[in-house]
Amino acid sequence: EVHLVESGGGLVQAGASLTLSCTASGFTLDDTPIAWFRQPSGKEREGVLCYTRSRLTIYYEDSAKGRFTISTDNAKNTAYLRMNGLKPEDTAVYYCAVQPDGPCTAGARRYNYWGQGTQVTVSS
Repeated sequence: EVHLVESGGGLVQAGASLTLSCTASGFTLDDTPIAWFRQPSGKEREGVLCYTRSRLTIYYEDSAKGRFTISTDNAKNTAYLRMNGLKPEDTAVYYCAVQPDGPCTAGARRYNYWGQGTQVTVSS
């Protein structure tokens, strides 16, 4: 059975950094597109970025460029989202998602498997 478990969220001040983790079980993250989404309170879930099979990063959220990076540790079967220079508008629940049989896409409905979400709150 496939599971994604996220961790690393929290309350930070503007300008701080956080690293979110997404640990997979039931399948290997290697050669699987991995996406991060976020959902601010009262708003729709939006794509932030995606790591392609060839490990290129596609940014769906312009504000994430230059501040957010994704990486993986195959030995730990874990993906990471490093977020630098956090802003209050980054406040949201962050989700990792995978679609083993498809490419990266910003469409949340295309992803089969989701983590439970982790809250990131950035104070001004």
